[in-house]
Amino acid sequence: MSVVHELATSAASRAEGLAHQRIATVVMIAFFALAPLVAYPVFLMKVMCFALFACAFNLLIGYGGLLSFGHAMFLGTAGYASAHAAKVWGFPPEFAILFGTACSALLGLVTGLLAIRRQGIYFAMITLALAQMMYFFYLQAPFTGGEDGIQAVPRGKLFGVLDLNNAWAMYSLVFAVFVGGFLLIHRAVHSPFGQVLKAIRENEPRALSLGYDVNRYKLLAYMLSATLAGLAGATKVLVFELASLTDVHWTMSGEVVLMVLLGGLGTVFGPVVGALIIISMENYLAQIGSWVTVVQGAIFVICVLTFRRGVIGELGRLIGKPL
Repeated sequence: MSVVHELATSAASRAEGLAHQRIATVVMIAFFALAPLVAYPVFLMKVMCFALFACAFNLLIGYGGLLSFGHAMFLGTAGYASAHAAKVWGFPPEFAILFGTACSALLGLVTGLLAIRRQGIYFAMITLALAQMMYFFYLQAPFTGGEDGIQAVPRGKLFGVLDLNNAWAMYSLVFAVFVGGFLLIHRAVHSPFGQVLKAIRENEPRALSLGYDVNRYKLLAYMLSATLAGLAGATKVLVFELASLTDVHWTMSGEVVLMVLLGGLGTVFGPVVGALIIISMENYLAQIGSWVTVVQGAIFVICVLTFRRGVIGELGRLIGKPL
């Protein structure tokens, strides 16, 4: 009877936790839907693009336990592919975004087959090395424009009807992409696939002994993370009408790690909050120049020393429910 009682209690707790997450999801969607009324739409679009990027990265490290130091290569690859397709080939925005996302997914497959054979710091170093290779490739490739990047990327008309040069139309597209990507990740982490990922993160030998193809699950998580990171990068290019080396530089990979850790590693909403904090600091502290990095470092140190679970992780601990 005690075992049955424990199982029933655990199921009830999970159901209550999911209910809290649904409420938080509604609040988050309402926030981004209403925020343009009081905040600069381009700033909010940047936040949503990076929030999706951070959520994709969190799927890999927070639930799969795989620390990638080269995730910027997916953000940048999709950006360059989308920009080139829109400007040179004349693709409409929906196909440009899909093309960029598909390129990142393909890159995720190729690099994933190489990287997932190793664990821990070796996996991290392999991803960093691959990302640096991609950075120097984009620096030298003729179609990327080198240090100038691909500028004046046309936004075009979505489905031939919605003119994305209108700020509200562009905001609607970014909002739809962000919410769709977030809900996909939310569904993935609460599915049997997500539970297996958590099992691999906690005890890989045990998951292997239970008959799970660990490498296959790792590769799927890596590819899904790469694809969604690419979706964020392809959308970001249309927002700023620019694809540049900044998005493939190693500092971008470090920045997304900071977003996830600051918001809350392994939480659903942590990466969104982390992205909002980091982008806000970069935007509103821009007048202090390179000191922004120093401020970010100080905040990160304070975060690690005072609330290691991150902002959302600590909030979830206080209310007793995972967020």
